[in-house]
Amino acid sequence: MPINTSKVTRWDQHGREHVVRVQRSGVQRTIRCETCGWRQAAQFLPWLKAQEHLAEAHQATVDPSEAQASR
Repeated sequence: MPINTSKVTRWDQHGREHVVRVQRSGVQRTIRCETCGWRQAAQFLPWLKAQEHLAEAHQATVDPSEAQASR
């Protein structure tokens, strides 16, 4: 079964990039933070959980896609 990977990227108030990768294998999804190594299995809404981790653990709330669109 192939593994698919996507990522959620946010910037903190100091302009540092933080990335959480979402790996999918069948119905199982695992989210892993590249900044601190935090991992969690997430069958439902893994991208929302990734955003919550970035906001809570790293105060990273700026979405780069939204920041580019507002320029």
